[in-house]
Amino acid sequence: MKTKNVLALIFFAGVLSACNLAKTSHSDRFIHIEGQDLRTPDGEKFRMRGINLGNWLNPEGYMFFFTNTNSYRLINDAFCEMAGPDFTRNFWKEFKNRYITKEDIAYIKQTGMNSIRLPFHYKLFTDEDYMGLSSGQDGFEIFDRLLDWCREEGLYVVLDMHDAPSGQTGANIDDSYGYPYLFENEESQQLCCDIWKRIAQRYANDTIVLGYDLLNEPIAPDFKSLNAYLEPFYKRCIHAIREVDKNHIVMLGGAQWNGNFEMFADGKFDKQMMYTCHRYWSDTLQTNIQDFIDFREKMQLPIYMGETGENTNEWIAAWTRLMESNNIGWHYWPYKKMVPKACMMIIPKPENWDLIVEYTKQDRSSFDKIYKARPNRELVQEAMTELLENMKFANSQKNEGYIQALGMKP
Repeated sequence: MKTKNVLALIFFAGVLSACNLAKTSHSDRFIHIEGQDLRTPDGEKFRMRGINLGNWLNPEGYMFFFTNTNSYRLINDAFCEMAGPDFTRNFWKEFKNRYITKEDIAYIKQTGMNSIRLPFHYKLFTDEDYMGLSSGQDGFEIFDRLLDWCREEGLYVVLDMHDAPSGQTGANIDDSYGYPYLFENEESQQLCCDIWKRIAQRYANDTIVLGYDLLNEPIAPDFKSLNAYLEPFYKRCIHAIREVDKNHIVMLGGAQWNGNFEMFADGKFDKQMMYTCHRYWSDTLQTNIQDFIDFREKMQLPIYMGETGENTNEWIAAWTRLMESNNIGWHYWPYKKMVPKACMMIIPKPENWDLIVEYTKQDRSSFDKIYKARPNRELVQEAMTELLENMKFANSQKNEGYIQALGMKP
């Protein structure tokens, strides 16, 4: 009888051990939510401290010194007009290969950061024309390569859909047509959810992925009447993700530049959800961040600063101290750009780049005006080629004062 009891105990212990192992190998291996904090798999408090890889997979005009030519679609048109479509396609392919490399990721880690935020365009996962390809898009290939680099360095990754189908913002940052049509278009909403589901399915068990930032800065201030659509859409998107991935955190941004959270009536409807805020160009006093603190207290969920920066080193240092003292993680914007301030790495401006900038300022509303305004094609192509060379890590300049202002080591 005693022998049977011992064997039963051994069997039960084995089953329990197997269950615990299975549990550890899945949900317990991930960063997770605990009250207002993030926790590592071993229970340690985790606060994001990192940088955005802006302009890489979602080009923005101001980082090229452009003003009105300020979204990918408009930038691409200008390049095609000046350099030709074939040259421009190849330029974008090389741009994706060179802007962020393994060396960049190693350096980010070296400074002391623990995570990055990766803005991306939804078209990287469709057969629409984008950055040199019109079919066989390479979104997953790029993601896989980046995640391998980050896994090697120990950098967590937040995946951020910066441009959603039909546009979630209605401004240049979402590469849209000037209105957040996403919230009024069933087909686009389904496509957005389907893309997130595909991404979640591929990375459901990848522990280097910290979470999914579902929509960047939805609903610009001119379209506040759409605010009520935001929470229902988030719920729909989360439902699609949870069909394939119950491990990763989902991050919900507020309306009006991730600054307004008043429309979240339900507030807490997933076990692994948190909120993400953005703030630029404010003062650095407690009052300038208190609205986010109050919302966090109300929801009893974490909130983190997904974007901030674009300011002086003095402001950066003061703002970082303010966030740290209020238990708010952060990803500054951006890591690298040609505009020589408020970034970690500065890309030297190519010779004759001003010819390109000046062209984008001209009236190009007809073919005749394009023809008359167009600069020398050879000079344009040389400048674009030089930009590809200058953006390599070895050819970019470390902005040491800015990195030190972040509390990191240049």
